[in-house]
Amino acid sequence: MVTADAPLLQIDDLEVNFGAVRALKGVSLDVREGEVIALVGANGAGKSTTLRSISGLARPKAGTIRFDGVVINRRSPPQIVRLGVAHCPEGRRLFGSLTVAENLRLGACTRSDADGVARDTETMFVLFPILRERWRQLAGTLSGGEQQQLALARALMAAPRLLLLDEPSLGVAPLLVRHIFEALAELKRQGMTMLLVEQNIALALNLADRAYVLRTGKVALSGDAAELRDDDRVAQAYLGAAE
Repeated sequence: MVTADAPLLQIDDLEVNFGAVRALKGVSLDVREGEVIALVGANGAGKSTTLRSISGLARPKAGTIRFDGVVINRRSPPQIVRLGVAHCPEGRRLFGSLTVAENLRLGACTRSDADGVARDTETMFVLFPILRERWRQLAGTLSGGEQQQLALARALMAAPRLLLLDEPSLGVAPLLVRHIFEALAELKRQGMTMLLVEQNIALALNLADRAYVLRTGKVALSGDAAELRDDDRVAQAYLGAAE
């Protein structure tokens, strides 16, 4: 349920450079508790860099990132996970030589509540039944769609208040993409707060409450997701069309 309280995540004037390349040029956005926010745009617009900055994997040159009122710009990734932010990265980044079980346990490595971890493991089996079947299988031997489900489950095992999702449909067969987005819709119904990067703009905007459209490192457009679905300016920014 979205509240009128202060945003759970607040980003103000975020700038990130990679050498001489200005990846983000003053990005500002907010995410309220219980919202699903889509971050869309053309390749290279700065979407993944935004997520990596939030999770501590990229260091901003300027600007402020606040999570639940706490400035996290200089926090380490493990510290940010402990605060309640989990990142499911593009390309999944699983430990292929470890089993499904071991990957899930690593997702919960910052937790000390053994009973809660056991309950959440069972919840993952409800969301992603294939993981129970593949419990003892090496992650590297799973299909692309199975690996994506494991990557999502691993992030959820941290019991986050904010879930960062980077391209969950990438490299996944259409049938499993549908299953993954059904699971995300269920998480939304349960009140999970999500910031979603997704190249499939229809999937992203159908799931999201609001959306931000990035173009060359800046927010070009933002608003209600349902309204943006029919806005021609979204397609122009998404395709990188000239102004």
